[in-house]
Amino acid sequence: MDRWKREGLLSANNGLRNQVEDLLDAYQRQQGRLADTFRQLEGLRMRAHSPDRSVEVTVDAGGVLTELNLTDSALRKTPGELARTIVAAVSQAAGRVREHQHEMTSSVAGEFEEFGDFSDIVPEAPELGDIRAYLRGAERPAE
Repeated sequence: MDRWKREGLLSANNGLRNQVEDLLDAYQRQQGRLADTFRQLEGLRMRAHSPDRSVEVTVDAGGVLTELNLTDSALRKTPGELARTIVAAVSQAAGRVREHQHEMTSSVAGEFEEFGDFSDIVPEAPELGDIRAYLRGAERPAE
């Protein structure tokens, strides 16, 4: 191998090494923030009341009902009215959870946009696309 070819390969190798180091540095800077965000998401709870305040619900980060409080006026409703009131309150609380999750993750997702992907450098490398999609609330790509 001649000197010019060897120096070209060394230069390309150094460039690749710098790209990988930049990706790793950027990821490490965000790793703690990402972990904090996920912990906050796991503990997220939202409340909602029915318009007449006869029903109060709390849902978790997945929109699952975790608390249900009924007033005396709620118990005077017909079963169908009560069921509709509860479902509407749960739906409202779940909507608030989704909005809050989006607020919490949008800044982190935006910061992940600055990262390249390892697959940009090495085609067989794993991609950060799944993390980006999750943070945006999108479904994970099919594998």
